[in-house]
Amino acid sequence: MDFNVKRLAADAGTFLSRAVQFTEEKFGQAEKTELDAHLENLLSRAECTKQWTERIMKQTEVLLQPNPNVRLEEFVYEKLEKKAPTRMNNHELLGQSMIESGNEFGPGTAYGNALIKCGETEKQIGGAERELIQSSAINFLTPFRNFLEGDFKTILKERKLLQVKRLDLDAAKTRLKKARMADARAVAEQELRMTQSEFDRQAEITRLLLEGVSSTHAHHLRCLNDFVEAQTTYYAQCYQYMVDLQKQLGSFPSSFSNNNQLSVSGGASISVPTIPVSASLPSPSLGRAGSSVAGGFSELRSSSGSRKARVLYDYDAAGSSELSLLADEVITVSSVPGMDSDWLMGERGNQKGKVPITYLELLN
Repeated sequence: MDFNVKRLAADAGTFLSRAVQFTEEKFGQAEKTELDAHLENLLSRAECTKQWTERIMKQTEVLLQPNPNVRLEEFVYEKLEKKAPTRMNNHELLGQSMIESGNEFGPGTAYGNALIKCGETEKQIGGAERELIQSSAINFLTPFRNFLEGDFKTILKERKLLQVKRLDLDAAKTRLKKARMADARAVAEQELRMTQSEFDRQAEITRLLLEGVSSTHAHHLRCLNDFVEAQTTYYAQCYQYMVDLQKQLGSFPSSFSNNNQLSVSGGASISVPTIPVSASLPSPSLGRAGSSVAGGFSELRSSSGSRKARVLYDYDAAGSSELSLLADEVITVSSVPGMDSDWLMGERGNQKGKVPITYLELLN
């Protein structure tokens, strides 16, 4: 093995010279070459970008996955370059429990049927949440992480090298001041020119890298737009799923209260759109929900007769075409051709109107 003693001694001397220069600067016994103001501002902005990128990433990860144990597990699998096991999220777990309990109580009962419908909706929301997390990880978190683990580490490396070149430059200046003999001054001047050239070259490299942070900001802005779009899609899906669920349960109100209006500056407000209860349901899952209605209701709709039914809960009519109900009262119900599968025509004496089947229990 080659062992270059002269090279080792030279490296040790250079390292010692830097250490002496750094120490004397700290004690105010040596001059320090200051970076130009533009470069200092670029360094400050890069450090600020790094700190806020880390904070935004951390809070976004907490938002998308509140469970710290799951986040730790995903981090370990990522470092091992293995795929984390797929597990149901909270909405999907709730939906599964509702569906299982609904089947246990019986899909032919009003409560069991409602549980199944709610469970299916919770699973839909869980699927939408999974899509949000996947989209946010690819289009938002990954570019932020690439900056921290790639571009910024390169900036740190070049900034550290710039600090080394500055120490070499200032040490050369100190040696030139201390040189008395003509030969010593000539050597010191040559060394100063060389270190000055290396420092200027490294400062230019560092400046170019730091100016690239502006491009990073522009890229992160596009990523932020993608993240907002993913959230908009997610919340719109969740809203539509819940509107459809309310319609299936027959209890969708005719209007929202003021708490469901978003106030904006200038006194204007944006009202959440409402959908009439009698409107047809666009979701393809509603056909499956309708097929799970009790056999008695199916037979009633297929015939032209009428049946007695007991009201399970109070119901306030949302319009003149509906009939208000009182819990435990008995009414007569019948099917009308073309009517929504979740509704029947109810009669109480001279009063007549649509009633939701989830509020009824057919009597023998």
